[in-house]
Amino acid sequence: MAIVKCQTVVNILEELAPRKLAESWDNVGLLVGDGRQEVKKVMVCLDVPEWVVDEAVSKNVDMIIAHHPIIFSGMKKINNDNVLGRKLLKLIKNNISVYCTHTNYDIVKNGLNDAFADLLGFEEHQIIEETTQEKLLKLAVYVPQGYELKVMEAMSNAGAGFIGAYSHCSFRTNGVGTFKPTEGAKPFIGEANKLEEVQEYKLETIVPEKLLSKVLRDMQKVHPYEEVAYDIYELANKGKRQGVGRLVVLEHDKTLMELAEDIKQKLGISTIRLAGDRYKSVRKLALLNGAGNKFVNSAYFSGAQVLITGDMQYHEILDAVEMGISVIDAGHYATEKLMSKKIAEHLIERFNALKYDVEVFESETNIDPVLNI
Repeated sequence: MAIVKCQTVVNILEELAPRKLAESWDNVGLLVGDGRQEVKKVMVCLDVPEWVVDEAVSKNVDMIIAHHPIIFSGMKKINNDNVLGRKLLKLIKNNISVYCTHTNYDIVKNGLNDAFADLLGFEEHQIIEETTQEKLLKLAVYVPQGYELKVMEAMSNAGAGFIGAYSHCSFRTNGVGTFKPTEGAKPFIGEANKLEEVQEYKLETIVPEKLLSKVLRDMQKVHPYEEVAYDIYELANKGKRQGVGRLVVLEHDKTLMELAEDIKQKLGISTIRLAGDRYKSVRKLALLNGAGNKFVNSAYFSGAQVLITGDMQYHEILDAVEMGISVIDAGHYATEKLMSKKIAEHLIERFNALKYDVEVFESETNIDPVLNI
């Protein structure tokens, strides 16, 4: 089995949710630790309170993957005089790295915003507030005849070749490639110092920028040439839209009270905060996992009748109701706890595919600190 470094885990996570997608105020990435450290055990959690750090120490964890950043603002000292200092010292002393994927994971396609909507049973939803559009590239690679399908399959399996709902999209042209191996070369075809002409295909396909490294790596693994010739072009075509919040339109009207009961059942919670006319019929919903205080205006301009979120404060709830938007506040933890399960599943799937011997599990102590009685 290959030795897995912390940076390797970071790369896998950033293929899923690139750091550049995060909001400007956020702090994501490897916040504690050494990218060169060997990783055998990974624990996933929503938050990193001190008891979760203690759990990681007791279970000999090498790396924590968290949603909420353990460090949000600047620090002038690290010591035992405060909770954050104690946690950081304990993590460093026990060689435990901490990686945080926050608003970048909320925003990205198939990230937490989408997972939250899916969990609530809303299969069809769209972005409310666009933050960026995925950059697309064209990759052209030259392959000897007989290997074109193998190379194309590897690139497609790595995420290249998607156009809308179609996968494995490519174009190939036949031609003649020339090269002369120099002394020291180990050519797949040809001899040293002899000019060769080879029937080749030029394979062209579209690659999302965030997947380029993975596509190139997987392509080169199956390509027969010692030195692979390829070109990369930046395209004016726009890729997938990324953004905050999801808008849902129900097939049939529901009362606010019926909707709230449905959400309680889907999230497995016994209580929920509700603002607005509970008997009002609604159909257009705005969803945002986590704190929704700053999302009221976006929900209003999307035409939503209800904002389903967590952690709303009194004045923002009042503002929303005055605008004609009802609020369902299911709590911060309840709307985001799904993150641990989703990230753990993704890492297990990728580690298995790559044949990496890394144990991945969810924290058992990172539970909702708020008790509703």
